[in-house]
Amino acid sequence: MLLNNKVVIVSGIGPGLGVKLAVEAAREGAHAVIIGARTADKLDDAEHRIAEVNPACHVLKHITDITDRAQCEAMAAASIQAFGRIDALINSAFFHGDMDHVSTANLDRWAAVFETNLIGTLKLTQAVLPHMKAQRSGAIVMINTMATRQVPPLGEAGYAASKAALANAVKYLATEVGAHNIRANSIHMGWMWGAPVQGYFEWQAREQQVPVETLTQPIINSIPLRRIPTDTECARAALFLASDYASAITGASLDANGGAFMG
Repeated sequence: MLLNNKVVIVSGIGPGLGVKLAVEAAREGAHAVIIGARTADKLDDAEHRIAEVNPACHVLKHITDITDRAQCEAMAAASIQAFGRIDALINSAFFHGDMDHVSTANLDRWAAVFETNLIGTLKLTQAVLPHMKAQRSGAIVMINTMATRQVPPLGEAGYAASKAALANAVKYLATEVGAHNIRANSIHMGWMWGAPVQGYFEWQAREQQVPVETLTQPIINSIPLRRIPTDTECARAALFLASDYASAITGASLDANGGAFMG
């Protein structure tokens, strides 16, 4: 299995990609999955789902706000205390912020977006790195977005800017930690069919009084695979980067969007 006997941390557990990352890590044979979120109910739900696919997988739940360095360090320390190592960190936690455009955005509101998506992600990464350096191995995967590759008509400038900064930071990180046999990569998602996106389209369909298919079909037509990839598919692509099958890959950016962007 892809992650056989691995100890994996997943931040940002929620109803979409976050929980799928945790569940698929367990399905791929992880020895333990450490899951972090700001609220306990999301962690409880993830624990239940993990047990359904792999009852043998150990689960460590840790309420964590990644903008708080002490909480990040506590999560890393708890992982080491429980399992003795950290093989992979999947940075999935994010804050989207406003749907905005650079020319008209309330720039004061960008601070919270950058604080989570860039600074918070790097705080958790820094908390994990000493343990990975000590064991001389590790893989770090940053969940990123296709919005850094092409400008979406919806307008999410602040979110995309924060993620673009993260994508650049990964290249520096990969260069800095490679000598310790630690890899760092980014994966850029596009539309992902799952609970959050489905809920968005259902809401828009009600607002516009049209079928959901009326809204999704133009998107589907723009994707070479002629479908919106599921968040489970995208989670599996991210976990590939965390696996030993990607042992020669670092500082890279993988697009997981059905071909909607080809870089």
